[in-house]
Amino acid sequence: LSVGCKAVAEKFLTVETLMIIGLGLLAFIFSTMGGLLFGKIMCKLSGGKINPLIGSAGVSAVPMAARVSQVEGQKANPANFLLMHAMGPNVAGVIGSAVAAGFMLKVFGG
Repeated sequence: LSVGCKAVAEKFLTVETLMIIGLGLLAFIFSTMGGLLFGKIMCKLSGGKINPLIGSAGVSAVPMAARVSQVEGQKANPANFLLMHAMGPNVAGVIGSAVAAGFMLKVFGG
C-alpha cells in the first residue's frame, strides 16, 4: 500500500465507522425479522393464502430480498413462484426508507 492509501484507511476504519456498520446490520436483521413475523400473522389471518416469505422481502434491498424469498420458497415447495409477489413489498420498503430518510432530514438536518 502506498502511504496515501494507508492514511485514508486509518481515517475511515474507526470505531465510529464500525458502530455505524453494526447498527445498519442490526437494523437489517430486525427489519427482516419483523417482516417475517408480520408475514406469519398475515398468513394465519388469511387462512394460509399469503406466503409468510413475502414479509422478508419488505427490506429495501432491491431486488436481492425478493430473490431470496423466491429461492427459499422454491426450496420448500418447487411450485412456489414468489418473485413478482415479493417485489411489491420490496419496492414498498424502498419507498418507506425514502420517506423515513426525508423525515429524518427534515427533523434532524440543519
